[in-house]
Amino acid sequence: MVEENKKKNAKKRPTRRSWLRRFGSVVKWMFILGVLGILFAGGAMAGYITSIVKSDPVRSEQFIQQQVSQNAITGFAYFRDGSPIGQLRTEEDRRLVEYNNIPQIVIDAVLAIEDNNFYQHKGIDLNGTLRAIKQKLLNESVQTGGSTLTQQLARRVFLNLDKTEDRKVKEILLSLRLERFLSKQEIITAYLNKVPFGNGSNGYNVYGIKAAAKGIFGQDNLDKLNIAQAAYLAGLPQLPSAYSAFSGTGEFNETAFNRAMDRQRLVLRRMLEENKITQSQYDEALTFDIKGSLAPYTKKAYATYPYLMLETERKASEILLSLNQNKTDNTGTGTSTTTSTSTSKTPTDNKQLLEAARQQLMTGGYRVYTTIDKKVYSAMHSISEDSSNFTKDSKTKGVEQTAGMMIDNKTGAILGMIEGRNFNIEQMNYATQMVRQPGSTMKPIAAYLPALDAGLIQPAGILDDAPIILKDGGKGFHIPKNSNNRYQGLVTARYALNKSLNLPALKLFNDKVGIDNAWAFAKKLGITTIQEQDYSAKTGVLGGLRYGVSVEELTNAYSAIGNKGAFNDAYMIDKIVDSEGKIVYQHKVNPEQVFSEQTAYLMTDMLRTVITDGTASTVKSKYKHFKDIPIVGKTGSTQNYADVWFMGYTPDVTLGMWVGYKEQINTLQGDTQRRQAQSLWAKVMNAVIDKQPDLFVTDKFTQPEGIVKKTVSAYSGKLPTSLTDRFNTDLFNAKYVPTTSDDGISKARYITYNGVNYIPHDGTPDDFLREKIVVKREKPIQELVKELLAAFTKMKDHESLSYYMPADAKSDVPTEVDPRVDDGNPPTPPGNVNVSYSTGKAVISFTPSGSPDVVGYRLYRSLNGGSFQKQAVLSVGEGTVFQSSTPAGANATFYVTAVDVGGHETASGTIAGGPIATPEPTDLPEPTDSGSEPTPGSDNPEVGSPDDPGVILQQPGSTDIPPAGGANPGNNSGGNSAGGTGANTGSVTTH
Repeated sequence: MVEENKKKNAKKRPTRRSWLRRFGSVVKWMFILGVLGILFAGGAMAGYITSIVKSDPVRSEQFIQQQVSQNAITGFAYFRDGSPIGQLRTEEDRRLVEYNNIPQIVIDAVLAIEDNNFYQHKGIDLNGTLRAIKQKLLNESVQTGGSTLTQQLARRVFLNLDKTEDRKVKEILLSLRLERFLSKQEIITAYLNKVPFGNGSNGYNVYGIKAAAKGIFGQDNLDKLNIAQAAYLAGLPQLPSAYSAFSGTGEFNETAFNRAMDRQRLVLRRMLEENKITQSQYDEALTFDIKGSLAPYTKKAYATYPYLMLETERKASEILLSLNQNKTDNTGTGTSTTTSTSTSKTPTDNKQLLEAARQQLMTGGYRVYTTIDKKVYSAMHSISEDSSNFTKDSKTKGVEQTAGMMIDNKTGAILGMIEGRNFNIEQMNYATQMVRQPGSTMKPIAAYLPALDAGLIQPAGILDDAPIILKDGGKGFHIPKNSNNRYQGLVTARYALNKSLNLPALKLFNDKVGIDNAWAFAKKLGITTIQEQDYSAKTGVLGGLRYGVSVEELTNAYSAIGNKGAFNDAYMIDKIVDSEGKIVYQHKVNPEQVFSEQTAYLMTDMLRTVITDGTASTVKSKYKHFKDIPIVGKTGSTQNYADVWFMGYTPDVTLGMWVGYKEQINTLQGDTQRRQAQSLWAKVMNAVIDKQPDLFVTDKFTQPEGIVKKTVSAYSGKLPTSLTDRFNTDLFNAKYVPTTSDDGISKARYITYNGVNYIPHDGTPDDFLREKIVVKREKPIQELVKELLAAFTKMKDHESLSYYMPADAKSDVPTEVDPRVDDGNPPTPPGNVNVSYSTGKAVISFTPSGSPDVVGYRLYRSLNGGSFQKQAVLSVGEGTVFQSSTPAGANATFYVTAVDVGGHETASGTIAGGPIATPEPTDLPEPTDSGSEPTPGSDNPEVGSPDDPGVILQQPGSTDIPPAGGANPGNNSGGNSAGGTGANTGSVTTH
């Protein structure tokens, strides 16, 4: 039984497995576990990658193409002749190159050092990556980057440059995607257009192979690079900051250059290993003098022409903004214009839009062609940068500043400008951005030009330089003055402009032209700064504006006169070309005839005599080219001399100059500073003519048809009559030649009292009366006196009545009876009669009578005891001193009587003189001709001679009235007033 059981159990025991089956089982499970591990690792890796790229967008082919081809390209500015001003403001220099223009030697050098398997891989080079890891782990001396060119391009275009593991994953995935959508040629071209190469010789950071060749070796053409230079450039992108041979200012860096040369030798060795060059080429490249072939140091354009580059950037940005707005308007549903679009924006919006346009200009590769003439600009700055041309800097006021602009009359092109004296002191462009009070330079623009064009005045027309009384809220009334502290009475328009008299200009502005019409006229000439408050400012024509004007706009307005009345808006940007060579903006000259050619010519001729006979004596003395190039112009200054101006032009160009300090509270002192604008104007013109004579092709101002020469009455500017005895010959617009006869004069008997002519009382003695030609004026002096006296009662401060009397007041026609009333009694006698002798003449002085009705005094003389004879009379107001010529050796005695309006006479109680014989006469010194120029040393550059009252009345000549249009040889522009005072009329016979 037991045996049977053992046998059964022995039969049921399983057979032993073979070792092969066991090994197979192990392998099977290991495989299963491996697959599971791989799946797990893959899932983990996929999850990790997904977590990295989940916020990274999936970039479409179109987007990739667009971003890769998009480049920030350096823009440039050019002078008028096409020569470069320099690179637009940026710290980078970027210039695009197409694949076909990249030499194979450059491609070979770059691929040899950066990605020698470029044409074989699909974006990632595993061998290169492993090699880079090995070099890094073993710290080998020669290390190569593990990133392919495609990876570097992906990083630069789509990712930031921070070295993180996340970025590396994104970079690899992007590289694979780039290789799907871009060809190898597109990739390497994009790479060579985008990578940095360090600094160029001008200090700019150069990006792209083309900019690098230009900035480092001065080569515009890549084909001119040799193997040594190509290898040098190929080695720079790895560490451009460490390998840059030039600093940020363009200075040579020896240490960095040596590092770059070590890198270049490595590139050459790799090129040799890759069979891109032969041994002989390698050896030759090693011996090439790289240092000697480096580009010479050059200043950045913003260092050489800082003002000009900033102005170019500003004006070009404004143009691009306008183009962008027009493009938006044209593609939108509305039909708004550029103007309406810009004005609908808030200031913040406009500022942001302008900044966007500026960035577009800086990075869009635009070529901006300006109108600036390099020689003109250089000549102008040679004056402004010479400190000897200026007053010494003041500790309290700072630097005496100046601004100037030269404009081509025919086109409005800005040829040159002075933006300030030193960019390091003040970056603001004083010529275009500063607004200051124009002073008297506004008179032609807002008074004389509109008056001439409307026929309200002609050069020989008569204006009254007599006071006007204006309301002043603070002081009650305001009585404007001339800068010479005199009122010269009736003067010609030419003379008034020559001497820059304020009152004639005020009367044209307020009464004849009218403020509204004056400012409308000024706006047509490009003056954009007129404010609403200026329409109520009665002294605005003298420069009393709310803000003022810019040098650019005022010069622009004057250039229209030189352009025969046609206004061209001044411009500095001629055209803008984009990076593809397409002209996106071209300036078009569009002149507007604001006033007639005849008006322009008459104004020009009046401004000619401002220089020859008027306030611009400094220009007259310092300008060197009168024989070849005619000039005309106008002076200007503000009341306290915070600003001084000179606006002048030739037939071809207009030059405007301003001088002052940055802060208007600081004023110019002394004759030199107050004439500084004239002085600088002449110096700039002389320098420009010397350096660029080709600008000045017109040797005279051409007289248009419709200009005639006529002789008119000097009293009224009308046709002479038989009574007329004083004349002026001048130019006229034929449309406005006077057709009426002289009604400005009459013959009258009158008496003068307090400088005013009156109708005499019946009893007033004849010897105190005058009978001669007197002048009728729009406002009689008697009426002016009443207005002045009434105003005085409401004014805190004013001058004496005599101060306000015009120099020709005694020539005024009497309209009222002598206000003195006869009291019926003889006047009190004069006293203290005293005699002395001077140069052979007896000088008799006395104290006046105290009676209010006295009209004057008589002098009586006795010789050697004989009877007394009347010698002379003095009217009240003519002084208290007689002079009497007395025979030498004779004993003379004198007494003085007082005479009243009724003819009553009272003799002095004193008889002066006696036994002392009259001495022998002595020679008087020769009189000097004070002329019409400002007094030397005077602080007022617009003041005529103190002895010259400026009365237009002229002494009659020896001939009869000249025929119309003819000259009067006895009546040249000078003459005497009716009272015998010397005068310069300012009215000339023009040619």
